[in-house]
Amino acid sequence: MYRHILISTDGSEVAQKGVDHGLALAKALGAATTLVAVAETVLPYAAGDVGLSASLHIEYADSRNRAAERILADVKGAADRAGIAAETVCLENIAPAVAIVETAGARDCDLIVMSSHGRRGLRRLVLGSVTAEVLATSPIPVLVVR
Repeated sequence: MYRHILISTDGSEVAQKGVDHGLALAKALGAATTLVAVAETVLPYAAGDVGLSASLHIEYADSRNRAAERILADVKGAADRAGIAAETVCLENIAPAVAIVETAGARDCDLIVMSSHGRRGLRRLVLGSVTAEVLATSPIPVLVVR
């Protein structure tokens, strides 16, 4: 059915539900996996010149990249222990939904597995929804785990 599953994670407890489900599905189907995390390396609320040094930006970006790499290493370890073929992709300076959909296409994935925080109303409007954007833009099936 599915040969190559992209599993998206941000390292959160909610995302772990998607990871667990995606790995179990990959194991059951004998599918390969691509594990993707996006390091958001732009300082939040740092629009314009607010007097922040370049070194602070670099330090922040490095810390976000290291965190994303640790998250992926943990998930890759779980995949390895389960006997699932998995590759990791860590991206930065790209919107998470765009990164997920583009990586799935570039890696010839035939399913995206991710979780959803299940936000509704004003919270969803203010905080946005990566899952909703992936659902709206992905040309391949998306399995959302809650």
